[in-house]
Amino acid sequence: MTLLNTAEMEMLAKRHPEIFRRTLWQRFHIPIIVFSFAVYLVFSWWFFAVGKVINDANWGIAGSYLADWISYEIRPDIEIDADGAMRISYPRFDPIGPNPNPDWLEATRETVTRTIEAPAAPSTQSAAPSSSFSFMAQAQKPGQAAPQAATASQTRKEEIVTHAFVTLGTSRTIDVKPDEVVLTRGTETVTLILDRTSGEVRADGPLPEWAEQRSPGARVVAYFGFSGWAEISAERVRVRKRFLGWENFFFDTNSVFFGKSAGEVAGLVISGERLDPSRSNLSLAWNDILYNPSWQHLDVWTKLLQTVVMAFIGTLFATMLAFPLSFIAARNILRNRPVNQITKRFFDFLRSVDMLIWALFFTRAFGPGPLAGISAIFFTDTGTFGKLYSEALENIDDKQREGVRSVGAPPSAVQRFGVVPQVMPVFMSQALYFWESNIRSATVIGAVGAGGIGLKLWEAMRTNSDWENVAYMVVLILIVVFLFDNISNALRSRLIGKTNH
Repeated sequence: MTLLNTAEMEMLAKRHPEIFRRTLWQRFHIPIIVFSFAVYLVFSWWFFAVGKVINDANWGIAGSYLADWISYEIRPDIEIDADGAMRISYPRFDPIGPNPNPDWLEATRETVTRTIEAPAAPSTQSAAPSSSFSFMAQAQKPGQAAPQAATASQTRKEEIVTHAFVTLGTSRTIDVKPDEVVLTRGTETVTLILDRTSGEVRADGPLPEWAEQRSPGARVVAYFGFSGWAEISAERVRVRKRFLGWENFFFDTNSVFFGKSAGEVAGLVISGERLDPSRSNLSLAWNDILYNPSWQHLDVWTKLLQTVVMAFIGTLFATMLAFPLSFIAARNILRNRPVNQITKRFFDFLRSVDMLIWALFFTRAFGPGPLAGISAIFFTDTGTFGKLYSEALENIDDKQREGVRSVGAPPSAVQRFGVVPQVMPVFMSQALYFWESNIRSATVIGAVGAGGIGLKLWEAMRTNSDWENVAYMVVLILIVVFLFDNISNALRSRLIGKTNH
């Protein structure tokens, strides 16, 4: 190669100036691209009001939701009666179990004599009927006051709570007395005066940032970070203490194994006396785990398997239908342009409607259940497979097909031995990829009633309180997707002739 000197370059530039003249795009394409991208980002920021969304977002609630995925709450309520007597109660399905007595809630109890207004016993003597029809109620005269239910005073001895002290965490406490509640978080302390006569709650000073009161005298909500929160009104103090982990994951409060350590459970299962004469301890423990009413392990696992089967059957049926139709759509296989176009437009129709829309349609047609999910996957993937398969057929090497035809093979044998071996690895690879992808899609369409783990997940999210159950199902879905992704990758690598290293 001969290099041109400077003089020769100048002569060449004068003779052919169009060669060395750079266009505006060639000279400024990088600044233009950067500027266009910056304008697009600014427009998107304005159009979607990203700044306002970020500013108005309630990050505290978002943090609480995130914490609910990995934690649970115990919810004692401290009721305060009109005479100042207090009592502590727990919700019916609270994870603390029967006879709760947590060490973080200290209660001072006293036995006192209380006078309580109770309904009087009903009179056995009835008034005479006002007409011959005894089943007709006696008419009340205009202006006559409605009869008042009789009450009677009862005096009895009761054990009441006079003082409760709740420890939510380090330097996070709630001191509850009949007339006041003292909240402490770190170095900050606020005293709330409870006026049961007016039903108001008043602070002895300005409230800190972690306590809020929407209007004077209204209830006060105090947040203690991950430790929990409390709601204080004149008649009740609701405490929510948070614990890290998933409560009662293996054994519910109704199980005989509840509250026992792993070692104690193992000892009972291996060598302990039968807790239920009709079955072994191993069978009893396994039954309690599977039918745990809080976590519903068996139902969740069954729904997850239903999702996997739903994705497999829908993908399989779509592959079986798209395979022959793709030969009709390929122009080099069937040389009939109208038929090719009709088949391709059929594929476009099936795949242009999103799988979620098909799921809604089939849910209305067949009712909620896996049949609707299978049909949605089948319709969508038939269109997608048909397009991909027909394009793969149109790009095959005709030499192999011509070689089979040259020996006098019939048309069916030409396709069988000249076309199918070329495209089958590609067809199977795409089918495996879509099967793995459809496991995720089946989860989404299940939320609209198509069955599987998606419906179970949506039901847990709608309660707005079972976020640990949501996290559990999300983890199971991630594990299943990870496993089938690796299985699919391994099979596809073998089909296309690659070896994993």
